[in-house]
Amino acid sequence: MAEIIQRDGTWAFDGSTVRITPGLHRSVPLFRQTYGEISVPLEAVSGVVYAPERKRGRLRLRLREGADPLLQATGGRLPDTADPYSLTVDIDRSGVAEYVAEEIRRALLLDQIPKEPAKTYLLAGPPVPVSVRSSDGTVSFDGTQVRVDWADTSDRVKRATGPRIIALGDLVQVGWLPNSGYEDGFLRFVTHEAVFSKLPPGKDPYALDLWGSTRRDLLTALVATAVTARMPHPSTRTGEYTDGPRPAPVVPRRSDHHDVLLRRLRELGELHRDGVLTDEEFTRTKAAVLRGF
Repeated sequence: MAEIIQRDGTWAFDGSTVRITPGLHRSVPLFRQTYGEISVPLEAVSGVVYAPERKRGRLRLRLREGADPLLQATGGRLPDTADPYSLTVDIDRSGVAEYVAEEIRRALLLDQIPKEPAKTYLLAGPPVPVSVRSSDGTVSFDGTQVRVDWADTSDRVKRATGPRIIALGDLVQVGWLPNSGYEDGFLRFVTHEAVFSKLPPGKDPYALDLWGSTRRDLLTALVATAVTARMPHPSTRTGEYTDGPRPAPVVPRRSDHHDVLLRRLRELGELHRDGVLTDEEFTRTKAAVLRGF
């Protein structure tokens, strides 16, 4: 057993699994404490690096592409401090960190673990049900459907449409970007119906706009990961939605595209007639929908 215990957390390697347990100190980010212990099978690992620094070092575990739903959902955008596969090491424990890294590297070599992308998720996502309250509302996932209940501070259009319920089978992709404190983030649920929508997160009824507490909003990655883990693996999809430089989605038939546009415009018209949207809000939102299509 190779093990290193630090205030930041504990890594233990038994030859087949790296068990990562977050530390309990208040300096450990809320996201890591909430995500809890992670068991990483050796076949999910592509490498391990220990980088010593002046006052402390950092032990990093590299996972194979497609092996982990957390990395798939977050796209590597988690802040360093919230990254569960990174451990801050006191300088006087550098020797232990190097020993743990060497033991993992030796096992990878002996077991001839491939480095190519995994064809299935090798780590489990967060257990369900899972629910997180964010700055834009509360998002929940029970394993079969996502539910979003808007906050009092959410956009009027979102609140007017009521709770958003999305079946897992209707999802094409989950998009997530953290609130950095300097720029808003979002949690976007892309459905077959809304795949072409270009509405900003603040106006999109399928997205949560993350603009409040960075510490709290980061927990939305739990829901993003839980949903991603239960969707078809990327290796089985021919195309997918993305907020970054990834392959474009499979394009629906033109008639489907037209029906979605008409339905969106009809819903906006009803909200306008009922007095929920002002003339200015209706004009601005309608223009955004048309641009998106």
